[in-house]
Amino acid sequence: MKKIKKMIVFTFVISLLLAMAGCGSNNNSTTAASASGNTTEAAKDSGRNIELTILAAASLTDVCGELQTMYEKEHTGVKLNFSFAGSGTLQTQIEEGAPADLFISAAKKQMNALKEKSLMKDDTVCNLLENKVVLIVTADSTLGLTSFEDVKKDEVTMVGLGEPESVPAGQYAKTIFTNLGFWDVVEKKVNYGADVRTVLGWVETSAVSCGVVYATDAYTTDKVKIVAEAPAGSCDPVIYPAGVVAASKNAQAAEDFLSFLKTDEAMKVFEKYGFVKAAE
Repeated sequence: MKKIKKMIVFTFVISLLLAMAGCGSNNNSTTAASASGNTTEAAKDSGRNIELTILAAASLTDVCGELQTMYEKEHTGVKLNFSFAGSGTLQTQIEEGAPADLFISAAKKQMNALKEKSLMKDDTVCNLLENKVVLIVTADSTLGLTSFEDVKKDEVTMVGLGEPESVPAGQYAKTIFTNLGFWDVVEKKVNYGADVRTVLGWVETSAVSCGVVYATDAYTTDKVKIVAEAPAGSCDPVIYPAGVVAASKNAQAAEDFLSFLKTDEAMKVFEKYGFVKAAE
């Protein structure tokens, strides 16, 4: 009888231990599964493994390099891939279906054209920055230019401008000279570049007598000097609009990056390179 009672007690203890072990195992499994689920959500929320393609005007090349470093440091799961060119060229790429998440143009013309074709998310498009159009010469130039009117001088044999149909800086330059009344004279001396950085390079190497670029481009090098800003009223304000491309596969992440570009932190970087915040 005592043996039977001992056997029953032993069996009960073993069963209890096994049950406790099973509960512990289930709890551990549940905890692990929960942790796994949280990790997945956190990865999703932080944008891990997301690559954004940003098409940006060539004049933004330098400042975007610094902003990229800042943003990727704070958002470790996001990789920013920039493609710089004339705004008209970038507009064409978007129209032809090239992969893109965000577009930053150097003028409203290209952005408006894309909006009219429903190729941009209208509710994201905003005026981001403002720039200035300037006349530059090589740092050691002896031409004595002090104004846009001086481009008419015989000593000026070649003028570097962006292609007006595709490069906003070239469009602004043509408008300035037209409003000043002597585009016909300047046009005979013009050498057209595919983007504003090409024009800057020509002036740096004295390949042209002078060139018209943005103030922010001139600030990137000590090989050129600014001799004049565009006369007041000679062209519209130089506005840089930005917006999310309608075909973006990462629209929310693109909007997040655009929101970052509007922050005071980002604007301080833009201002360091000569840009100012655009008026709403």
